[in-house]
Amino acid sequence: MAPVPTAPVVAVGLVGGYSVARLSGRRQLGGVVLVAMGAACGRSWLRSRGPAVTGVLLGTYTAAFGAAHPLAKKLGAWPSVLTVTAAAAATSYLLADRPTNRSS
Repeated sequence: MAPVPTAPVVAVGLVGGYSVARLSGRRQLGGVVLVAMGAACGRSWLRSRGPAVTGVLLGTYTAAFGAAHPLAKKLGAWPSVLTVTAAAAATSYLLADRPTNRSS
């Protein structure tokens, strides 16, 4: 079975986590979404790319979540969430999902 691309899962974790927290009024529920998607990506990255890349990508995912808060004061909530999500998903694509061009 082919691995599931993780960039969309990263996007679901960040945008979905924010959406759930905002719509439910319970930040903890948004955190559950964020952690669940991060854990799913972490398992996939560890299997496919090893611990070093996994550490970088989990750090990027966590940093995106953290950066969204101060960035929201400058851009607004949704623009901030979408900006950090784009950065984290692009990083995931580049380091884990992008097909490698292996020519012999």
